Amino acid sequence: MVHASRAFLFRLEPDKSVTLQAQLRRMLVSAILDGQILPGAPLPSCRSLAQTLKVARNTVVLAYQDLVEEGFLIARERSGFFVNPEILTGRAKGTAPEAKALEPAPDQAPDWASRFKSRPGLQRNIVKPADWQDYPYPFIYGQVDQNLFPLAAWRECSRQSLSVNAVKDWSKDRFTDDDPLLVEQIRTRLLPRRGVRVAPDEILVTVGAQHALYLLASLLFDGKTTFGIEDPGYTDARNIAGLFAGKRLALKVDEQGLVPGPELAQCDYVYVTPSHQFPTTVTMSLERRHTLLERAQDDDFVMIEDDYESELSHQGSPQPALKSMDRAGRVVFISSLSKTLAPGLRLGYMVGPKELIAEARALRRLQIRHPAANNQRTIALFLADGHHDALLRRLCNVYRERLAAAVTALVKHLPEFSVNLTAGGTALWISGPANIDMGAVEKAALAKGVVIESGAVHFLNQPGPKNFCRLGVSSIPTERIEPGIMRLAEAVKEQAR
Repeated sequence: MVHASRAFLFRLEPDKSVTLQAQLRRMLVSAILDGQILPGAPLPSCRSLAQTLKVARNTVVLAYQDLVEEGFLIARERSGFFVNPEILTGRAKGTAPEAKALEPAPDQAPDWASRFKSRPGLQRNIVKPADWQDYPYPFIYGQVDQNLFPLAAWRECSRQSLSVNAVKDWSKDRFTDDDPLLVEQIRTRLLPRRGVRVAPDEILVTVGAQHALYLLASLLFDGKTTFGIEDPGYTDARNIAGLFAGKRLALKVDEQGLVPGPELAQCDYVYVTPSHQFPTTVTMSLERRHTLLERAQDDDFVMIEDDYESELSHQGSPQPALKSMDRAGRVVFISSLSKTLAPGLRLGYMVGPKELIAEARALRRLQIRHPAANNQRTIALFLADGHHDALLRRLCNVYRERLAAAVTALVKHLPEFSVNLTAGGTALWISGPANIDMGAVEKAALAKGVVIESGAVHFLNQPGPKNFCRLGVSSIPTERIEPGIMRLAEAVKEQAR
């Protein structure tokens, strides 16, 4: 154990976003719970510790008083502050961080490989550098530029959600219910933008679009199910279906979106991204939408419409959602706020017939009960106060500028590549000469500080074409786009040689 007088050999950092008092409190708690300061041991006086750390005495006083109120310390008149001996009661021996974990004998451990009924860890998936923010040219998809996030508005909504009455409302267990304010905002603020009008009991809040897909696959798919998906298409939808459906069928995509070919007649469910096809970015034509709805009824399949990036439309009026045109109940609608707010918030929603939503709600209860109620309330207030609408306008303007800069730079520095022009969204789908392996280019570009996403992972049937890649612009400032593409062009030339 470390003696109390030596337990304070740490350094506070004035330039950190956390206050000095909060830093001191956190370090004291850590020292106590880790056993660095023994139960009953005295702490340095406020004056001496303040001098040692070169902080105001009041900073130490407030930190000590806070820990007294929470039971970590005991204040004794004229004696000082001591570690409460009861703070570590109820802990099993050997629970300190340095305690060695018990390792089973090799001949006694279960054979986990033989016990797995599915292996999602072995599926082909998108891999992104965890430290992508450290790269100067992050053409990474699915992340947000924190400089564009309306932090002041978000903090105000968070403050409102922490009022006494609000906390009383959301802190209780809702069992299967969602925040009624959020459901109302989805119903009256978000869905009407897509022409969708439904009752509250036809909406379920999810932990992102992937959660909605997993719920649907769990409820509706089995070994006899044939799942049709756009090819190239959304990897998570493909992989989720791979856990439940007996067959996955690749459906072609052209400049008008999903091609309504004869393969549709084999499908029980069809996953489609009509607003901005993932990943090619094409927008499905109105004629194609009508054709798909007719085929769904004639061939008796259900469409899962992922309304991906519909709100980030840069030009003209967006096409109506398939769900808004559906008169036969053939469309289940899913969406999320990841591309406009932040992917870390993990909030989406699903819209479908009452009986489907009721079963999905019951299944969700078994999984997570419901998404975090405090986040639901904060987002509801953010929507109700108009902050989301204002953010959308800003994002559309910025992304339009960035996409234009990227297209211009690609034409200039990679003229042998072709680009799918997009009417919105946050990314470009690019195809290079047939002999270019964009997977190898991705690795070479990373060494030059450029993060891109090769496109082969998005194709269902393997081996798929290797000459595609995707460039996201949501996380890179406009002024870095051309320099980044210049370095990407260098990586392409190196691989071509």
